[in-house]
Amino acid sequence: MFGIGMGELLIILGIVVLLFGTKRLATLGSDLGRAMKGFRSAVKDDGGSAPLHARMIESEVERTRPAQARKQDLHV
Repeated sequence: MFGIGMGELLIILGIVVLLFGTKRLATLGSDLGRAMKGFRSAVKDDGGSAPLHARMIESEVERTRPAQARKQDLHV
């Protein structure tokens, strides 16, 4: 597999876990899965995917906004 043995893969995996941490890797994995799901649904959809795309972007923006900013929006 690409000329890399099992030992090298374990070392690379260990370095990645040390650099990013397990929580960040889990977040990256779920974000990648969500992106792949959105891509598949957009490819299957013949037309009219713009509203779906806009909703996905809005939900992602809302999810990534800090809680403090959301509280301020409620009080304004």
